[in-house]
Amino acid sequence: MHEHTLALSTHLQDAVVACFGDAYAGTDPELRPATRPEFGHLQSNLPLRLAGPLGLPPREIGARLLAAIDLGGLGTLELAGAGFLNVTWSPDVLSDAVRDLLRDPHLGVPAPATAQRVVVDYSSPNVAKPMHVGHLRSTVIGDALARVLAYAGHDVVRQNHLGDWGTQFGMLVEGLIGDGLHDPAAVAALDMTELLALYRRAKARFDEDPAFADAARQRVVALQSGDPTTRTLWQALVDASMTEFDATYGRLGVLLDDDDFDGESRYNPQLPGVVDDLRALGLLTESAGAQVVYPDGFTGRDGAPLPLIVQKAGGGFGYAATDLATIRHRVDDLAVDRAVYVVDHRQSQHFDMVFAVARAAGWLPDSVEVQHIGFGTVLGPDGRPFKTRSGETVTLAALLDAAEEAASASYAGPEVVRMVANAAVKYADLSNHLARDYVFDVERMSATTGETGPYLQYAHARVCNILVQAPQQTYELGALSDPAEQRLALELTGFAPVVGKVADTLEPHHLTAYLYGLSTALTAFYESCPVLRSEGELRETRLALCEATRRVLSAGLGLLGIEAPQRM
Repeated sequence: MHEHTLALSTHLQDAVVACFGDAYAGTDPELRPATRPEFGHLQSNLPLRLAGPLGLPPREIGARLLAAIDLGGLGTLELAGAGFLNVTWSPDVLSDAVRDLLRDPHLGVPAPATAQRVVVDYSSPNVAKPMHVGHLRSTVIGDALARVLAYAGHDVVRQNHLGDWGTQFGMLVEGLIGDGLHDPAAVAALDMTELLALYRRAKARFDEDPAFADAARQRVVALQSGDPTTRTLWQALVDASMTEFDATYGRLGVLLDDDDFDGESRYNPQLPGVVDDLRALGLLTESAGAQVVYPDGFTGRDGAPLPLIVQKAGGGFGYAATDLATIRHRVDDLAVDRAVYVVDHRQSQHFDMVFAVARAAGWLPDSVEVQHIGFGTVLGPDGRPFKTRSGETVTLAALLDAAEEAASASYAGPEVVRMVANAAVKYADLSNHLARDYVFDVERMSATTGETGPYLQYAHARVCNILVQAPQQTYELGALSDPAEQRLALELTGFAPVVGKVADTLEPHHLTAYLYGLSTALTAFYESCPVLRSEGELRETRLALCEATRRVLSAGLGLLGIEAPQRM
């Protein structure tokens, strides 16, 4: 279909030159999908855009273009409204496009002109703490982006930047020893409830007992210096947490596994070198005992330059030092062309400053693209950030439990309930523009009507039910005569462009909107075009449309991390 669109665009550009001269050669018609079925399949506002430069009414320009253009067998062109050109593809063009899709295992998605090595940094929970509502968005969005980028032909490296280092681990290890938990195997067997209880006990003692607080600080020194006992217990805490994280990722059906864990601890030995190298480059400044960098263009509300703190006054290292070391690793060792950070939008300025310092230091070449994909907040029914009744942050497990409880009202069997609940949660998250907040409403999200994940699953199951009643190896597509057939065929041609768009923009809502449009087109087709009761070529054509739709829905849902069921 892409080549037909290019041919159409060329025809329109040639008509512009024929009507108005070489000065307008190369004018892009800017063809866009029609907003409503009565406007055809594609639209262009070319006459409106040329009205100013030409000093002519848009409809007069459109009429001249219509008289000068011959689309041949591609379709028909009409002038509408104030000066829009509406294009309707011929049925033959749509048939050819669906035939091509059925022949291509990759559903028309081309290999990229230049494949990139892309690191996607997402999820990033903290050891000894349960994953919470904020990790839902990072995990679901990052997983979808990793899937889309890989499908689009890029080499994707998944990175889970685990929070497994820092001063709190001195407190945790000292808490273990205080509780008499010296056996690493017993510590590694703790579940998240026990880990959270340990954290709360240790934190309370740290705040209330000066002797314990001093011991915890000394334990941090022991951890950083490699004391065997401290390191062993720390590793046991990490292992216990990773077991819990793996269980959550398995429950959600995301791609992350143990090989993708890239903890902050990896970079601890490199942090002094980050400071030394920044100093050698003349970028480091002392401020109140801390070592900071003032990247160009960043100021506070008072207009004063804003510092990025690399080393604290007490000698400890902050997140900035770790993030700079991470960039060096990804550029120098992983050799990435693009680095994507899926982290809460409240960290936007932090990442902008880190990226600026890394570029100033020469650690982040201009050839490497870095992007912070910030996201909004999950809200409760009251429109406020989702909290428990006691005011605590809602855990990810509690959210998934709520989604499964809602799904169980309509579906039976633990696997089906889990599958539908995941679809509800993921689609609700991904269908919103990333920067926007959204309300976690399990009843609405779990419905099989309206724009929901289960509705897409139901559409896939419906088309599978048709195909299972007419099993065959090949699907021959004939002429498309019914408007519902043509609309479904047109929607099918949009899969490859939308995958490319999401890979470029990193905005998954374009894919969710596309799949919803495809599902509604399937519903209209199902209601007006009998498949199994048809005969001969008509039956073959409609079965072919069903098979093409099944393949695209299955692939598209997979890119969102949503399972495509054969029955519901």
